[in-house]
Amino acid sequence: PRSSSLTTSAASTTTATTTSSFTVGAGTRSNRPRAEPASSYNRGDLLEVPRTLFTHFGIYLGDDRVAHFLPDILPLLTSDQQLLCKVVTNTRLILGSVARRGTVRVDSVADFVYGAPQVLVNAADRLAHEPAGARRRASLPGEVAARRAESYSGDTVYSLLWNNCEHFATHCRYGDAWSEQTEEFCSFLKRCVRDKRSVFVGATLGLSLTFYCGASLLFAIITFVISLLIWMAG
Repeated sequence: PRSSSLTTSAASTTTATTTSSFTVGAGTRSNRPRAEPASSYNRGDLLEVPRTLFTHFGIYLGDDRVAHFLPDILPLLTSDQQLLCKVVTNTRLILGSVARRGTVRVDSVADFVYGAPQVLVNAADRLAHEPAGARRRASLPGEVAARRAESYSGDTVYSLLWNNCEHFATHCRYGDAWSEQTEEFCSFLKRCVRDKRSVFVGATLGLSLTFYCGASLLFAIITFVISLLIWMAG
């Protein structure tokens, strides 16, 4: 049977080495392998498509098909399969992210790549063997990974940070879900908080808006409290 939630794995694909829910691990994005030609794709391969601001992930199912999870507002608005099967536009992506709704869909490799100049194949395998987190494990057999991906269908909750395409793909291939992109973003925020200069910049900006733009005293107090909390947290 197919599941409409990304947190439940089909019984037919569950083995002693897999889990039925996403478990976020840790990792770093560095020294990525070079892109491989499409002819080298095998069923169950994890595909990465680097884009300008992020990297998109999917699981290759064979026969020029890729299962991937992405934000999409349209399933909330219609059940017309002819509309839903069309390539997801940027507008649908943005509105889906805002509404926190996404869908697991199967597209051709060309639609999945969407004009990107390269595709990385199983680049995260190296991370699965690194001792960065106790929950890391080797990749599952390709058939198991593909069946995991095929077991998901329909729309479900989407989160840019906590339940995105990378969580879906790593869950299918490794049994644990993690997102390097999320971890890198959180690390960036942590560095900003620890940087004392961000406190002074925030406080100065808040006071400037208060005195020169006529902002209320309450706004100034909130700005001061936030700056103080950042200072204490740093």
